[in-house]
Amino acid sequence: MGDDGRDRDSAGRARSARPRDGLGRPLPYGAAGVERQPEGVVRTPGETLREAQRLLNAGKPFHAHEVFEDAWKSGPEEERALWRGMAQLAVGLTHAARGNTAGGARLLRRGAGVVGAYAEEPAQAPGAPYGIDVAGLAAWARALAERVERAGAAVDAVREAPRLTRR
Repeated sequence: MGDDGRDRDSAGRARSARPRDGLGRPLPYGAAGVERQPEGVVRTPGETLREAQRLLNAGKPFHAHEVFEDAWKSGPEEERALWRGMAQLAVGLTHAARGNTAGGARLLRRGAGVVGAYAEEPAQAPGAPYGIDVAGLAAWARALAERVERAGAAVDAVREAPRLTRR
């Protein structure tokens, strides 16, 4: 802990040391949580997609969002919007699974707009790299946003996990 009573990492940045559940919610100190995703990991695009898919399939979209966040922060400038959109999809699923239907739907639609642009406007966008199913992801996100708003209830993150690639 720092002098201000906040948890700090080794570099002195504020970082909660509380354990977290599979959806990234803080648990009480001493509770058993899930292993956290390491931050700042530089992966190839293929490694990013494989790790994020593994986490989504395990019902851990919050952790998948952190993998995408690493890609957007470390990747080439021309790919940052794609990875940021992918992170928005994962965090939208996180909020929907936590029961925050309004926030989840908003983030799902925002991510769908970013990711979907790679399929809708090829003259302006670089196209769908790395086998990412951008059209399918955008459609999945928009449909899920509608369902969570209509139902007004949390969704099951495992059952709702999208398939990231066409392969």
